[in-house]
Amino acid sequence: MNITVRLRRQASRTSEANFQTYQIEVDPERTTVLDALIKVQSEQDGSIGFRRNCRNAICGSCAIRVNGKTGLGCQKHISEVMGDRDEELVLEPMQNLPVIKDLIVDMTKFWDNLQQVDPYVSTASRQISKTEFLQTPAQRSKLQAAANCILCGSCYSECNAVAVNERFVGPHALAKAYRVMADNRDDRTDERVEKYNTSGFVWDCTRCYNCNEVCPVEVQPLDRISGIKQEILANRDLPESTAQRHRHTMVDLVKEDGWIDESKFGVRVLGDNFRDLKGLLSIFPLGVRMVLSGKMPYPWKFQKSEGADEAKALIEAIASLKDRNHQK
Repeated sequence: MNITVRLRRQASRTSEANFQTYQIEVDPERTTVLDALIKVQSEQDGSIGFRRNCRNAICGSCAIRVNGKTGLGCQKHISEVMGDRDEELVLEPMQNLPVIKDLIVDMTKFWDNLQQVDPYVSTASRQISKTEFLQTPAQRSKLQAAANCILCGSCYSECNAVAVNERFVGPHALAKAYRVMADNRDDRTDERVEKYNTSGFVWDCTRCYNCNEVCPVEVQPLDRISGIKQEILANRDLPESTAQRHRHTMVDLVKEDGWIDESKFGVRVLGDNFRDLKGLLSIFPLGVRMVLSGKMPYPWKFQKSEGADEAKALIEAIASLKDRNHQK
């Protein structure tokens, strides 16, 4: 099968990017994207820059964007990434990181963000055996998915939050954060939970699911981020942030009325029940526009859901189950 490879070229950090096309012959069922790239480089253009190493989806070096989605070049076969409508194999560097040359990106910020979560098990305050620290299968299973992360950068490349928020550490860092936090050998869990409750960490995630979709080793970063959030929400000793109040208020309103009364929601979340004057003033212009457009759900007009009692019972049952599991 003859295919067209459309490759994004960029000679240096400051140069303009452009696309070059190449024609190669491949077996779509047996040829990987990385095989195709190596074939182009070795047979047609030796100046192409890209990273590769193990070719077994272990090292993560060959992560690139293939037809608009980031993944490992060695893991994807041509038949998987080129559908019936695709006429070209489009190869681009990962997003959210500066390009050094062609498909090679500067990973400095990626690694710096990882360091912000301190992704190492700490046992400084514990008496640890010099031989081994045994874990049960149940203890190990809690961190297994996060431990699979190979730090390829695929999730970081597709992360919408990273694209618009330079403070956000990224899904890779938070997956590693969960891996350490869930490890029973670590002695800094409370400190970590408090840290991840601040700006730049879990509450800055937009929950777009892109990270889960592209992860090549099923770490499911968004699920790990949700795990950290649950630990934060379960810790009532932490000062309540706006993000926590958002979660608590949403559940409380559904528990009260069966669905969300927007007239109460903004006041409780941003206004902290009239305790935060600055927060109240921030939503005042929106409230005025809602009133003028007839979209303000006035409290005296709000109708509870017919299933409010059932919603309350369900929420209380789930909360009780979570408490029992947490105590275990």
